[in-house]
Amino acid sequence: MTEEADDNIQQARLWSDGQWTARVINNDDDDGWAVAMYVDGQSEPALVGPWTMGRDKKNPKPLDTSAFNTLVKTAKEVIRRSEQQLHAQLNKNVSITVQGERLRIAMAIVPDEEGATATLTATDALDQELACVPVPPTFKLNVDTATAWAAGSFERPR
Repeated sequence: MTEEADDNIQQARLWSDGQWTARVINNDDDDGWAVAMYVDGQSEPALVGPWTMGRDKKNPKPLDTSAFNTLVKTAKEVIRRSEQQLHAQLNKNVSITVQGERLRIAMAIVPDEEGATATLTATDALDQELACVPVPPTFKLNVDTATAWAAGSFERPR
């Protein structure tokens, strides 16, 4: 028997393929049921959603291959969107024109438990880096602040 086969669980309220686990649980918010999707090795679920009642209107509908595959796809999408949202929060950029030259000013925040750091970078139309300076993570990047930074010869903003 392979290790992969050992990881597969196919029970009415617990289904796993070795990478994902679906667990049907009591829904604390009402009298129904919910399903929690876990990436194996994680203690927090990636997705929790309502689960259908069975025919007796008392117990949950059992998990099956089709439902599990749909739950995995949905959970992966939730994770992907969360990652995209975090990336957008930590990485911002604006385009400006200074003395007829198009520049892209980017700010990247690196989160850290001890204190986040951030950098401000200017690149030209050929994607050549013109300047890179540290800034506080609270720096507000917009067209006005980017233009002021470029006009000030890319000196570190205060």
